[in-house]
Amino acid sequence: MTQTYAIDRRSGISAWRQIADQISRSIASGEYDARGMVPPEAELAEKFGVNRHTVRSAIATLAEEGLLQPVRGRGTLIAKRERLVLPVSRRTRFSSGLGEQSGDVVIRLLSSETVLPEEEVRRALRLGESEKVVMAKTLGLARDMPISFATSFFPAERFPNMADSIRATGSVTRAFAMNGLADYVRVSTEVIGRLATSEEAEQLNLSNSAVVLETISINADLDGNPVQFARTIFAGDRISLRLETAQG
Repeated sequence: MTQTYAIDRRSGISAWRQIADQISRSIASGEYDARGMVPPEAELAEKFGVNRHTVRSAIATLAEEGLLQPVRGRGTLIAKRERLVLPVSRRTRFSSGLGEQSGDVVIRLLSSETVLPEEEVRRALRLGESEKVVMAKTLGLARDMPISFATSFFPAERFPNMADSIRATGSVTRAFAMNGLADYVRVSTEVIGRLATSEEAEQLNLSNSAVVLETISINADLDGNPVQFARTIFAGDRISLRLETAQG
């Protein structure tokens, strides 16, 4: 995918920030992979229609964020980050899926409340119109780095203490076990690539307009009863999703 070079002078966002975000998206899309470097400052300045100082500010910002590495006499290198790989299969588990790659993996509860769900969630969980859900926002961390930001919904009648259990265990799987569900399976997973919202960028410590992967998933017990509906946002430069078709 080739990057479109354009600055919106009426957006209220500084030119250097827009350039930084567009360079970040180009890196995420693989536009610069062949050479492993971003174009020279003079070339970027011409393409964006700005002076070199503005481009230099954008590059300096991305260097502070760990995405670029200026090298004297060579130019600006892309600081390659090893992506973690999360297998997405019938028994997807966040901690076990990443544990061998990153060591300490934990889910941190950010907030929770018991609410009436929106229509999409209600239908996915097969709930009646008056039935409530426990809504839990969580942050997934590996190597103390945020890699996922999720909003999960659990049937409140069956799992009234789910949020407290996630807080206590740091794991959705262990939280289910505390609430009487020893095993569950993934029913469906939808994957969408898009730009991060401001909340997602803040939670995942991303630059504005960073590329993220969003999964919309449904988990069920072994009798086929839905137990979780989740929207999970993954930092696109830190994790890859590997879809596995083998049943297990």
